[in-house]
Amino acid sequence: MARKKKDESPISSGLYGIKNSNRSTDMHWGKNCFNSSFPTAMANYMLSKDIPAIYNRLVLENGELKVAASEISLRDVFACGNKALDSLDFRFESRYEPYQEYSFDVIDAIDLVVKTTDGNFLSPLEIKLTVLPTSNTSHLPEKDWGCELVVRSATTSYCALGMFDSVKDDASGVRDIFESACSSIGSWTNDFEMSHKTPNLTECVNQFQRKYLEQQKPLLIQAVWKTQGQSPILADNAFDIVVWSDYAFSRLFLDSALNASSTMSRPMRASAKLARCLWELSKSGKIKLAEIYRQMAFDTQTDKEFAIQGAKWRSYVSSERITQPILHKDVLNEIIESGHIERLRPERRFDQTLYFTVKQ
Repeated sequence: MARKKKDESPISSGLYGIKNSNRSTDMHWGKNCFNSSFPTAMANYMLSKDIPAIYNRLVLENGELKVAASEISLRDVFACGNKALDSLDFRFESRYEPYQEYSFDVIDAIDLVVKTTDGNFLSPLEIKLTVLPTSNTSHLPEKDWGCELVVRSATTSYCALGMFDSVKDDASGVRDIFESACSSIGSWTNDFEMSHKTPNLTECVNQFQRKYLEQQKPLLIQAVWKTQGQSPILADNAFDIVVWSDYAFSRLFLDSALNASSTMSRPMRASAKLARCLWELSKSGKIKLAEIYRQMAFDTQTDKEFAIQGAKWRSYVSSERITQPILHKDVLNEIIESGHIERLRPERRFDQTLYFTVKQ
């Protein structure tokens, strides 16, 4: 009898639509894996039922860039066209190899790379699983509840690579936007110089996004699970997905960076790195990506890029679906296959909520 390859998943992962994956069944249910495997299964469920996700994208309104909510098919998020779920291969914590051509260094892994089973790369996606509400917004009216987002540097680097990849055929146009501001910088690692020049770099990114607005694409899948206030009990309408385009996601740090300060804040740091990546890529098409992200630390940790608190998050997510998420809690019985809920560990908050919801 032929043995399975080490990284080959069994036929059933216990999660909706995840048939082909680099995770074994046991791995999907582990502490550091379930938080990306479950949102992927939720996305698969919504895809199969033709339920669109909330789409946070950047728009130009009265001459101003603004994040606005619409809807998007999960097929467009996965870039899978009409392909069936069982023809997709979900590669967790993997590198999106098409972006490797832009970096001399080995690029970071991203939470999820969607491929076809015959090896074609489709989409790189960061995944977040967040509770609604946070403790800081739970005392507010329900319509003002929000989620917290903690962002890794890998996410912002993929944001930069994806933004350039979409416009690489107009590299000279990109360079025209950034050349004056970027070429005047003496040291990208000097706190004093960069704290004064980052607002100007941010304005260059604004120009870039106005010019190439139609080139934005999905970057981040944020799965939201809603509870009854701060209790562990799921709301009746409990689940939804917010997809952030790369341009909309970048506003979470770009908007804050416009307010100059005497020292480099986390949003300013992320904005400066984005501008530098776009400029250097427009000149040569290949950069030392890891070096940029390692050097431009400005005395703050490099694994965490920035965090967005619940109230600020809600100011960017205007969809009415946040108050009443689109999926009823009963969909758990379809997203999680029978007999697999026992794999969860009820000492963890989300696992506890799911476990006791299904076991009712």
